[in-house]
Amino acid sequence: VIRVQEAGQIPALRDALAEHAARTIPWAETRVQQIIYGPPVPADVEVRLSGPDPDVLRTLAAEAQRIFETQTNLLQVERTDWRERELVTQPVYAVQRAQALGIARGDVAQAVALATDGLRAGTFRENDRLIPIVIRTPRADLTEDGGLLDQPIYAASTGGYTTLAQVTDGFDVIARDTNIQRRDRVNTISVQAFTVPGVLPPQAFGEVRGAIEGMEMPAGYRMEWGGEFESAGTAQASLGRQMPLAFGTMLLITILLFGKLRQTAVIWTVVPMAVTGVGLGLLLTGLPFSFTALLGLLSLSGMLIKNAIVLVEEIDAEKAEGAPQSQAIVTASVSRLRPVILAAATTILGMVPLLWDAFFASMAVTIMAGLGFASVLTLIGVPALYHTYLRKERRAERAAKRRGPKVVETRKDTGPAPKLAAE
Repeated sequence: VIRVQEAGQIPALRDALAEHAARTIPWAETRVQQIIYGPPVPADVEVRLSGPDPDVLRTLAAEAQRIFETQTNLLQVERTDWRERELVTQPVYAVQRAQALGIARGDVAQAVALATDGLRAGTFRENDRLIPIVIRTPRADLTEDGGLLDQPIYAASTGGYTTLAQVTDGFDVIARDTNIQRRDRVNTISVQAFTVPGVLPPQAFGEVRGAIEGMEMPAGYRMEWGGEFESAGTAQASLGRQMPLAFGTMLLITILLFGKLRQTAVIWTVVPMAVTGVGLGLLLTGLPFSFTALLGLLSLSGMLIKNAIVLVEEIDAEKAEGAPQSQAIVTASVSRLRPVILAAATTILGMVPLLWDAFFASMAVTIMAGLGFASVLTLIGVPALYHTYLRKERRAERAAKRRGPKVVETRKDTGPAPKLAAE
């Protein structure tokens, strides 16, 4: 693990280390990786193939590796977590001779283990240490040729010992899977790939996803994605389970605040429109929509709702004082212009230092671009939506204006009218 003073020093050092490793130890599989923030993942792009037969799984894994190598230039190292098969020396069990002597396959395996790795006979406790006790044939007895074949093995039918050569027909050298991985007790091989320096995993994943998902899977076999894609999906799913409760509470508070559904509809209609500003900001900066960017988007929705509430409440206050709806909208928009702009500007400036942080850069851009766009949207979209949604009150005002002011005539009562004298 190498630490540097500045993040800008990492690319040059990473390339130099990779070149040095390739030149000095070409037989080794090496990879230089920049440590990322967040939970570790086994690979940038990973596809898991599950099924019963290891041979079929290796065939599918080879096809997936070929797709990783040919469909994109953004991946540099492709491998499987099963690694390569290893050569294994396996004794050939002589069925008839061994069974005639009462020697089973397990007895042969035990004799071979006694001559090679040894058999564990117990455990020796030394203070807080547990030291295994292993019984093994002395190495001096196995140094000569044929020493393994001369390994004694107990024959139950004769009550004596015979040699391993009497119950085996020699040894075979075979290639066998020695590192089989399982998920839910099912054989699973993972094809792992890593992106080239400077490339984000979602870019490479998008180029190979269609081809991998188009692979034909035999009956009883299945494919699923792992790596960065699975890690991001798990984090977002965990957050998504809490979002309905949070947004439902915010909606209920808004309804209780105004006591009317139309004002609430005006406020919540504006909220999704802020995504446009977020998309433009991330597109111009080239940053991904990461998990921190999702957190920034959720925070942005609360800021936008606050600005919309301030403006809608001011419009209702102007109307309560007797102003017509159109005039109330204009007056409230002008009076709330300065508070909305200043609140947005202070928040945007507060996010500027995070632009150079590797972990919070996406969140900072999300909040800055989204809030800047949303502030303009608040001053334009909220008045327009208010004028549209509350059309009944606008029509009532127009009808009253056409009828004109209602005039009521009054007369002072001076008592009964005088009677005219009859002539």
